[in-house]
Amino acid sequence: MLERGGLPDTFWYSTKRKLLGPPLVNQDLGEQRLTKPLALGVLSPDGISSSAYGTEEILIALLPMAGLAAFTLILPMTLVILFVMVLVLLSYREIVMVYIRPGGSYVVARENFGPRIAQVCAVALLIDYIVTVAVQTAAGTAAVASAFPSIGPYKLEITVGVVLLMAFGNLRGVKEAGRAFAVPTYLFAGSVVLMIVVGLIREVLGNLHPYDPHTLHGTYTIGSGSAGLMSGAMIFILLKAFANGGASLTGIEAVSDAVGTFRPPEGRNARQVLVAEGIILGTLVAGISWLAHTTHATPRSLGYPTVLAQEAQLVFGHTFIGQALFYLVQGATMLILYTGGNTSFNGFPFLTSYVAGDSFLPRWLLKRGHRLVFSNAIIVLTVVSIALLIIKDADVNSLVPLYAIGVFTAFSMAGFGMARYHTRHKTPGWRRRMIINFSAGVLTVIVVAIFAVVKFTEGAWVVLLLFVVLVPALIRLNHEYQAETEVLETISGNQPPPPPHYSRRTVFVFVDSFDLATLAALRYARSMRPTTIRAVHFVIDSVRADKLREKWTRADRGVTLDFIDVSDRRLTRAAAELVEREAADPETHVTVVLPRRSYSALLGRLLHDRTADKIAAVISRIPRSAATIIPYDVGSRVHVLAERQAAKAAAVATAAQPVTSEETKVAGQHSPAAAPPSGGKTPAGKPSASVRGMVKGQEPGPANGRRSSRGWPGEDEPAASSDVTPIGLLAAPGRAVVEGRIRVVEIKPVERNSVLSCEISDGTGDLTALFYGRSHIPGLVCSARVRLRGSVGFRADGHPVMINPAYELLFPAV
Repeated sequence: MLERGGLPDTFWYSTKRKLLGPPLVNQDLGEQRLTKPLALGVLSPDGISSSAYGTEEILIALLPMAGLAAFTLILPMTLVILFVMVLVLLSYREIVMVYIRPGGSYVVARENFGPRIAQVCAVALLIDYIVTVAVQTAAGTAAVASAFPSIGPYKLEITVGVVLLMAFGNLRGVKEAGRAFAVPTYLFAGSVVLMIVVGLIREVLGNLHPYDPHTLHGTYTIGSGSAGLMSGAMIFILLKAFANGGASLTGIEAVSDAVGTFRPPEGRNARQVLVAEGIILGTLVAGISWLAHTTHATPRSLGYPTVLAQEAQLVFGHTFIGQALFYLVQGATMLILYTGGNTSFNGFPFLTSYVAGDSFLPRWLLKRGHRLVFSNAIIVLTVVSIALLIIKDADVNSLVPLYAIGVFTAFSMAGFGMARYHTRHKTPGWRRRMIINFSAGVLTVIVVAIFAVVKFTEGAWVVLLLFVVLVPALIRLNHEYQAETEVLETISGNQPPPPPHYSRRTVFVFVDSFDLATLAALRYARSMRPTTIRAVHFVIDSVRADKLREKWTRADRGVTLDFIDVSDRRLTRAAAELVEREAADPETHVTVVLPRRSYSALLGRLLHDRTADKIAAVISRIPRSAATIIPYDVGSRVHVLAERQAAKAAAVATAAQPVTSEETKVAGQHSPAAAPPSGGKTPAGKPSASVRGMVKGQEPGPANGRRSSRGWPGEDEPAASSDVTPIGLLAAPGRAVVEGRIRVVEIKPVERNSVLSCEISDGTGDLTALFYGRSHIPGLVCSARVRLRGSVGFRADGHPVMINPAYELLFPAV
């Protein structure tokens, strides 16, 4: 496939186009406003889905020490977690009323503590998004394995495959704000609420019989429960259970990250969605914990069947309808967990783009890709989350220690940030709001401390180490960007620096061999009109140098070739010393022209080093010097040569075949005798296609005249209108009408004014139209087709020019 400029698509671009679809243009970057029901379904999966494993994580921590008493302790532990949830929700209700821009906790921290301190929140959220993908997808696979235990041994492979599918879908531009993403939320909430209601009814009727954990296989160790409840070990276990259960609160910040996507009034609608999410999440967590207390559903060391699956199996029973409802719960759980993991593929790229926009992350994370998504960030998230899944074997319990530190750190910074906001602005009711936000900040800091202590040996140390490493690294990266900006700043105040004036300009052409690439470099060096041109060969191999001297002398290019011995073979050092000596004079500027032979990417890296690039990098550091690389595309010319040889061989083979009388008769109908009369004129007096093609030294195109000067069939053909003159036939000054497609549009400064320069082409030649005093004319853009009327003049090189012509836009750019 050819691109517009006649260049072939690369292999990687063609592959990307086939996999991801055609590229989207910037105008396709729309924004969908969400209603409250749709927003609840789209933005809540991450938070609501965590109820599927929160209760199970509490039991995993309690069972080894408390034994069967864990099924009693889970109720007060759930109440404590719900209290924390309520306080966090109240805090975020204040946030969404003030900050309706995307960014959530990071924006709150940046606006109130400054960009550097905000990097603590940035690192916390980045970690949270990465671990969310791993935890949610691993839990989703566990839900599938609970329904179909035979796939359990392949949970890692399945989970990795799901993450790859998510990445592929998001690279194609799957929008999070779609109705399909809201279905799992309502399906999961409805099915689990049904399970809770049926379970409570059966408990009241007395026919909900609990499991006997001691008869179950593959459960976590169940302690005797003989230790005193207030012993030091038990307190530690209770804190550990609380930390595990804190995973149920992740995802609450998703609504604050997307306040701007709500319909007006954004803040009030976001508040109502937060309250609805909190009610649903609290109901599910409380109900699942109560059924665990009643049924004694026990976590398994393999991760499946899950506590939720055991509860559904016991509550619905083994009837046909009961089994159908069981599979419904497991299917809904799988969908919402996978959907919750997919939310990170929306939040992580946008967060990285905000942080990169503040110059604390690499700027390539700001680039939108083929389908207008932040492709680089999606790839980074995919790679890191898959690595985490492989390291932890897709085990939810192993991943949870990495989970809540990040999200609760973001909670605390958002709470403290809003408290600072209220003390600064003192809006009506600010004291009450400040107390809510500050209390949420304090409580979540305590949760972070508990998590860091009780989960330290289980993996929390990794998260703490990441904070210690990444926060200074982001700040250091920002310093680097600031330093680069100061160096690259070219304007001091409002006055640009005066242009340098050199009385002498020297151009060195570094010659490795005498070939077409070297000749192209020499032509470029002459076009610079320097004071002195010197061709230089650094001698490493004397035999090769003698052959080069012989070729250079025989060719007589008009430039003396100097030979400089480099006995230690350090080419870059020898080049730098030569340039430094020449540039020692403050009135001299040195330009080094380096011919570079370009090959295909893979073959070039294998067969050739990049000496020109290495030399250019050294030269660029020398004052009053510059390096210019002149590429010569060897690969394309090898391809052209092969095509010519194949065409020549085919022509020889065709000429050797006998010609039949019938072929001779047909050929006679198209022989030169049937051409127009001499002079290249058709009977109507118009130039023939062959004459039009040969103007300005161009080869004649196809007989239908639809060959364009840029190789775009049918786009730059000469106009067919009788009063329009082909550009290639303009030979003398005078008035004329021309048509063509705009190839180049430039704004050129002239004294204190500006000139809009438009270069048009019609397939026979090029013409430049100059509009003085204009910097923009609506419609005169690249690829637009125009008709110009005015006086034609010619530059010294014979190029036709129209000044301030009348123009007519034939049709807009394509």
